[in-house]
Amino acid sequence: MLKQCGMHSPLHHRLKSMRNPSASLLYIIFMMLFSLAAYGQELPSQQTIPQKAQRLLQAYPDQHLKYHDNRIIFEDGTSIVFDDGKTKDFASLLDDSDIEDMFSMRYISEGTPGYLQDAGRSRCEPFFKKMYGRDAKTVSKNLVVVSWFGEKIKFSRINGAADHLKAVADEIAREHPELISYMKSAGTFYWRKVRGANRQSSHSYGIAIDIAVKQSNYWRWDHSKAGETDPIEYKNRIPMEIVDIFEKHGFIWGGRWYHYDTMHFEYRPEFFEQPRGN
Repeated sequence: MLKQCGMHSPLHHRLKSMRNPSASLLYIIFMMLFSLAAYGQELPSQQTIPQKAQRLLQAYPDQHLKYHDNRIIFEDGTSIVFDDGKTKDFASLLDDSDIEDMFSMRYISEGTPGYLQDAGRSRCEPFFKKMYGRDAKTVSKNLVVVSWFGEKIKFSRINGAADHLKAVADEIAREHPELISYMKSAGTFYWRKVRGANRQSSHSYGIAIDIAVKQSNYWRWDHSKAGETDPIEYKNRIPMEIVDIFEKHGFIWGGRWYHYDTMHFEYRPEFFEQPRGN
């Protein structure tokens, strides 16, 4: 068809110059292999992103995160290992978590949590310190005031955490005024370690709030002699309507943990994301 129109493709000219049929065949094979290789390089990198990493990228769009070669890459070019490949027991998942470990347990928004079902207690400290701040002074620079049922509380503006907390307050005030008695804050930002552990609390990053201490249950209060892997009885007095609203706005609830902390809500939108585009 090209010849009839007086047009010739580059491949036509190249083949015409090759008098050896074998050379022509080799050239065709080479061009086909080259095209396949180039096509493979042009495939979107998203095709190779693990689903757990994809959920992370979707949950924190303001961070402009990328995934490449088993690393989560930040906008400034710094990166953190996604999966260190280590086999970990329960204690190590809490104390030495990489990013992949954070998704080792599924967050289940119903029923009583099963044995050691603590989705969200595992946090990769380098990841959260990179996003929210490496120390109290750095975190404090990004705290903003949120109006909270007659109180003024501080919460991180990063990743829209403070905006989502305000949305919780607005919805409860509008739809469930009967629950306001549970809303008294028992604390938000406080740079500290988790009680009884050597890992940073999520309160350190300004992304957690404790409410209704008098109506709450905490596993260490109720089972003071129990260790992390001992069987314990679950207790809760927080209305589920409150929990549903917090979860709707990207907060996980400590009452979903086997090691329950029913006053505790923490902004962790990655647990509510479903991977797209894979």
